[in-house]
Amino acid sequence: MTLVLAHRGYTGGAGDGAMRQNTVEAFAAARRHGADGVELDVRLSADGALVVHHDAEIPGLGRLANLTVAGLPGWVPLLADALAGCAGLVVNVEVKHDAADDPGRVLAAGVAAELVADAVPGWALPDRAASGGGVLVSSFDAASLDVVAERAPQVPTGLLVRWTADPLTGLAEAEAHGCRAVHPFVGRVDRDYVEEARRRGLAVNVWTVNADEDLSAMVALGVDAVITDRLPAALAAVGRPAPNGGTGAP
Repeated sequence: MTLVLAHRGYTGGAGDGAMRQNTVEAFAAARRHGADGVELDVRLSADGALVVHHDAEIPGLGRLANLTVAGLPGWVPLLADALAGCAGLVVNVEVKHDAADDPGRVLAAGVAAELVADAVPGWALPDRAASGGGVLVSSFDAASLDVVAERAPQVPTGLLVRWTADPLTGLAEAEAHGCRAVHPFVGRVDRDYVEEARRRGLAVNVWTVNADEDLSAMVALGVDAVITDRLPAALAAVGRPAPNGGTGAP
C-alpha cells in the first residue's frame, strides 16, 4: 500500500482561498481530505524551540534562527502543536538546517534533532507500511539523523537524497546510518531502485510527486509513500476517492 503524505499540509491549492503551508490549519485540512499523513519542516528558534517552518527566514521578520517564540507570527506553530493536531496521522518531520557553509549548521541541526527525538517517542512508526500513524524523522543531514537514532532509537529515520546525488550512493548512506527509509527525488526512482532499497531493508518515500504520470508510476512501483502537493490526484492514483469529491474546498 502506498501512503499519501500532504507536502507541508494541504493548502487547498493556489488562489485567494489557499491556506498557508506548514500550519495547523493546513494539517487539519490534509486530514479532512483523506491524507494518510503530512510532511512538515522544523527549524530551531533563537530560544531553542522547534518551529514548524520551511524557509530559513520569515518575510518581514528575518532569520528564524534569530527569532524567539514570542516574536513569531501566530500562524507559525511549534512542533508540539503540530503533532497534537496530527494525532493518528503519519507525520514526516524533516529537520532543516542552514546552508552547508554556515559554521553553525551542524550544531543547530544537532540540537534540533535532539529536540525532535525528545518530542516524538511514542509516535514511532510500527512498521514499514506505517498504516497506524506515527512519526518518522527525515533530513538531508545524516548527522542529524544519527543524533535522533542515539537519543530515541525507537523513532525511525529517513535520509533525504538530493536530486543531484547518485541514487545508489544515497541508499548505501541511508543503510550505513541505520535509517529505516530513504527519501529520493521522484525523477531518480525506477524499479531497480525500489528493488535495491527493499534488498537493503529500506522503505522508499518519494518527494515531491505531483505530475499525474509520476503518481501513477510510483504507485505501480509500490513505493511506501508519495509526498505530494496534489492530494486529491494522489488519492485517485492509489484508488481512494478524496472526501468532498476531491474539489479541494477546505
